[in-house]
Amino acid sequence: MSDVARAKERLREEVWERLESRRAAAFPFPPRGRIPNFRGAAEAARRLAGSPLWQAARVVKVNPDAPQQPVRERAVREGKVLLMPTPRLRGGFMLLEPGAVPPGREREATSIRHFLAYGRVVRLAELPPVDLIVCGSVAVDAHGHRVGKGEGYSDREFALLRELRGGPIPVATTVHELQLVASVPREPFDLLVDLVATPSRLLETEPDGAQPAGIDWSRVSEAELEAMPILRELRELLERRGRSSR
Repeated sequence: MSDVARAKERLREEVWERLESRRAAAFPFPPRGRIPNFRGAAEAARRLAGSPLWQAARVVKVNPDAPQQPVRERAVREGKVLLMPTPRLRGGFMLLEPGAVPPGREREATSIRHFLAYGRVVRLAELPPVDLIVCGSVAVDAHGHRVGKGEGYSDREFALLRELRGGPIPVATTVHELQLVASVPREPFDLLVDLVATPSRLLETEPDGAQPAGIDWSRVSEAELEAMPILRELRELLERRGRSSR
């Protein structure tokens, strides 16, 4: 494990402990080992929904974790196209069209268990251009550096969607104030957050670096290609479009 990876792990442990000891965490428990749910997640979603980034977005991709459930519900209620990745990206992305969910069923429809009763899995060639990515975080700082639970799926999803769009995509996250920290160590493949919504405020970050331009194929192993067929699908799609993935 590199020094940066060790520093990230220490930071995760500090934030998980802080949320738990100050009773700011919410179900599911314990917060450790996951994107932690927090008290005030619905209010953070409400603040995000008041931002120009959210209001201008027609297609939003939101992670499937518990603290972003209110964000997914808002997307459906407000008539946005909602994309949600399948667990560990094994099945790619699921899409929920506006009008597909009866009023009052938004929470059920935006859960992992019931999403496909209302939406569908889509191939990469069918994906509409994404206007906004909302990711979960364990910790985030004022420069937009974030750390997740350590598996790298948010970074991989961002890179994949940026490859498809062929240009920048803004990124937001919803967190508790206790998840805002002085500094988060960053590696070149880590995505940057443009907007942070907490239960009490919106914070526009001041990035001090550049977003990843796409997938770093030199870091993709054969095992990952087998575990996440969507990466192989992306490589084939880029090659059909005349763009190299080597």
